[in-house]
Amino acid sequence: MKVFKFGGASISTPERVKNLPKILQAYRDEKILIVVSAMGKTTNALEKVAESFFSGNKELALQLFARVKQEHLNLLKYTITQQWEAATRDLNSFFTEVEWMLHDRPVKDYAYYYDQVVCAGELLSTTLVSHFLREEKIPNRWVDVRDLIRTDDQFRDAAVDWDVTARQIGEQVPRLFETCNFIITQGFIGSTDENESTTLGREGSDFTAAIFANVLEGEDVTIWKDVEGVMNADPKDFPGARVIGALDYREVIEMAYYGAQVIHPKTIKPLQNRDIPLLVKSFVDPSLPGTRISSVIQHDLPPIIVYKRNQVLITFESRDFSFVEGEPVNDLYRILQEARIKPNLTQNGAISLSVCMDDIPGKLEQVALRAAERFEVQVEKQLTLLTIRHYTGEYLQKLTSGRTIVMQQKTPVTIQTLMRESQSIT
Repeated sequence: MKVFKFGGASISTPERVKNLPKILQAYRDEKILIVVSAMGKTTNALEKVAESFFSGNKELALQLFARVKQEHLNLLKYTITQQWEAATRDLNSFFTEVEWMLHDRPVKDYAYYYDQVVCAGELLSTTLVSHFLREEKIPNRWVDVRDLIRTDDQFRDAAVDWDVTARQIGEQVPRLFETCNFIITQGFIGSTDENESTTLGREGSDFTAAIFANVLEGEDVTIWKDVEGVMNADPKDFPGARVIGALDYREVIEMAYYGAQVIHPKTIKPLQNRDIPLLVKSFVDPSLPGTRISSVIQHDLPPIIVYKRNQVLITFESRDFSFVEGEPVNDLYRILQEARIKPNLTQNGAISLSVCMDDIPGKLEQVALRAAERFEVQVEKQLTLLTIRHYTGEYLQKLTSGRTIVMQQKTPVTIQTLMRESQSIT
């Protein structure tokens, strides 16, 4: 049994949806569990719906959701004919589920409504894919992943209950495979024990694929992307970026940790635990070898470059020149933890602690306000964090030339440089 994951880019247009059967035809005799993300930029669009609803602008929320509906109905129009009636009925059931909620008033916190709205993207995309494949004479079974993956109620970043999840997958999926070789399900989402929808964190579909592979002891996982494989840099930043043919689990975990947008950070552990290879291949040209990620240690890797833009440096300094250690620094980390902030870079001084973090609306203000009760707080925005794995002096000089270095840390393998593009200090 194999696990395939198709991202939103792979189904963003009718032409790309019509490309799926060409890929799957080569695997007709194998059992494939297929995880599908939301179509194109649907998740971003649904986030705006949730924001409008929670802010009290019901009419705008409904208008924005109407656009999401129309995009899916347009895709339906250009891809499905014989299955049109059944596909329309299934889509309408999910449309109605969201619209009912949008007519209510929010009485819970934003994260709850975010998950209830945003999860619709995957439910809609998989419905379209499943019906289209049936029309192309590729039998498949559609399954709601919320009936399989159990999580806690930490909305927007839910933790998986592995015991319940393993039991539900183990009981239901093998029975579905008895009827056909292809199972279609959703990435990114799960549900609580009270059947409330949850999400696993942005880009969590890769993690979903790894969960299924781990529980079902899959042969391998293939992530189909619009690039040839894992590259040593984002080709949008570096036109000369090249595909890396093989990587080991540790290297990919490091890349994900530092912000490389290739594999969801939670994906690797479930695979590494069972030594399941992860393949990254191009859905545009499936004949290309792509990248193989496994337990085999790789040497002589090229410099791997990761940019994280829109960074904030927040510096906490003691008011009375006492050392920032012991209980004071513990308080600061507690504040960050309660705000669910993961520092991207930290640096201690004698009387200060500097933390580089993503500029998440609302989070920065929450942290600064609480910390100001005990510390002087200084904030600088619009920074860029550059990380280079397997760096050389030549690469570092080239990528930092003409920029002001605000903070830098390095090990024999990795160097991180926080740079000032433009300055805004408060």
